[in-house]
Amino acid sequence: YEAMKQQYRPEVPEYFNFARDVLDRWTEVEKEGKKSKNPALWWVDGAGGEVRWSFEELGVLSRKVANVLSDACGLQQGDRVILILPRIPEWWLVNVACMRTGTVLIPGTQQLTAKDILHRLQKSKAKCIITDDSVAPAVDSVGAECPSLKFKLLVSEGHREGWLNFKDLLKNAPSDHHCVTTKCQDPMAIYFTSGTTGSPKMAEHSHSSYGIGLTVSGSRYWLDLTSSDILWNTSDTGWAKSAWSSIFSAWIQGACVFVHKMPHFNPSIVFESLSRFPITVFCSPPTAYRMFVQHKLSSYTFKSLRHCVSAGEPINPDVMEEWKAQTGLDIHEGYGQTETVLICGNFKGMKIKPGSMGKPSPGYDVKIIDENSNVLPPGKEGDIAIRVKPTRSLFLFTCYADDPEKTESTIRGDFYVTGDRGIMDEDGYFWFVGRADDVINSAGYRIGPFEVESALVEHPAVVESAVVSSPDPIRGEVVKAFVVLTSDYASHDPEKMKKELQDHVKKVTAPYKYPRKMEFVHQLPKTISGKIRRNELRQKEWRK
Repeated sequence: YEAMKQQYRPEVPEYFNFARDVLDRWTEVEKEGKKSKNPALWWVDGAGGEVRWSFEELGVLSRKVANVLSDACGLQQGDRVILILPRIPEWWLVNVACMRTGTVLIPGTQQLTAKDILHRLQKSKAKCIITDDSVAPAVDSVGAECPSLKFKLLVSEGHREGWLNFKDLLKNAPSDHHCVTTKCQDPMAIYFTSGTTGSPKMAEHSHSSYGIGLTVSGSRYWLDLTSSDILWNTSDTGWAKSAWSSIFSAWIQGACVFVHKMPHFNPSIVFESLSRFPITVFCSPPTAYRMFVQHKLSSYTFKSLRHCVSAGEPINPDVMEEWKAQTGLDIHEGYGQTETVLICGNFKGMKIKPGSMGKPSPGYDVKIIDENSNVLPPGKEGDIAIRVKPTRSLFLFTCYADDPEKTESTIRGDFYVTGDRGIMDEDGYFWFVGRADDVINSAGYRIGPFEVESALVEHPAVVESAVVSSPDPIRGEVVKAFVVLTSDYASHDPEKMKKELQDHVKKVTAPYKYPRKMEFVHQLPKTISGKIRRNELRQKEWRK
């Protein structure tokens, strides 16, 4: 880790474009026969359909899409494009085409409602939206309220009134396209943050923030990729982790991006795919790993898999242990935000402390600070922050687009404040406590929800849980747990189950942290990207 920190000296030129400077370079390496035979993109639909594109084919097709954007739609550099597609190859083509044309990509998930789409169209003033048959009716229902929206592209075999057909235009578009010149700090993409608190904000990233900044996760550091690897990242196309791993990190290294269409997350499909395809590196969120370890994995053999990572929210230590017991593989947890690249990670060759997010990325100076922006010593809880003065890292988001006030609110003294609470131990490992507004203060004791949730999930009855504060006349607030039980325990007597889980938490962690209140639920409210919406549960408690 120390050697890696010393070696990490990324060059940030004045001009940079990922499509031209990275993808087209891999095309040349491919043509010279100096790269493994792995494709750039390997897509399967689970029903026998398959697409394999080399970097050269990806280049040709993305140039055709670039011509669709600039010619058929007349989009100019800096115009904003909303992209809402499932895991289909066209999603990757549009991502690269936006880089080639200098248009600003705004990805969204298929799960967005008409109200969500209206909010995004109005706030972003996007000129173009690209989607499929399942989302087009929602767009049409709000389109009249979006004066900036000029072009609607439909990725479909069929046609729809008022929409241009993407596939027809692609077929007829020329494959020659001259990549625009983009400066490092020109806007490349906008990601609506997942909104665990408040309404989503528009985090703007430059061409260098992800295109160069994600070298730290893609290469031999966190994802441990080479051009011979095949990476499968199960993220939804609507959130930033898809860009992190399914575009930038993998292709910086010339690795193959594996994609399974998988419209609905299904552990059995994951296990079968890891057994059948030569996937070497696997990335999935903690929610998925929690589901995986509920299954008996011994009937599967993941013969090529050598490296597993997780990000998006903290992963419970017992889930890591169970995964390792069943597969022999560690889970390397990483921590970052839509606004950043990887902030901390369990990097290759580092001792893993289960439950820790690892050590800071070489690209950032990460500290734990107090409310006066003083750096705190090891063992003291505070705000997780990244030093931005005197020099702001180019691998941070540029701003919350069109909202200077909100952008400014993230700065405290010399630091960008993540909004997460944490502790650094004596060995320099960082530990997540909770979102700043999720931490519970009960009778003077500060309690992080993650520790209680981790204790609960160690019990065989618990699939997952969410811990929030609940009002109490004596203690001010107490710990309340919303618990999803496994099918084997769902019919047990609720009062006995509650007592058993409370006693279990008292044994596993400090007794004062046990949940004095508990509610059994079928599912937890989550953001579109799968993070638990604790603020929704907390508000419900405090409204009672």
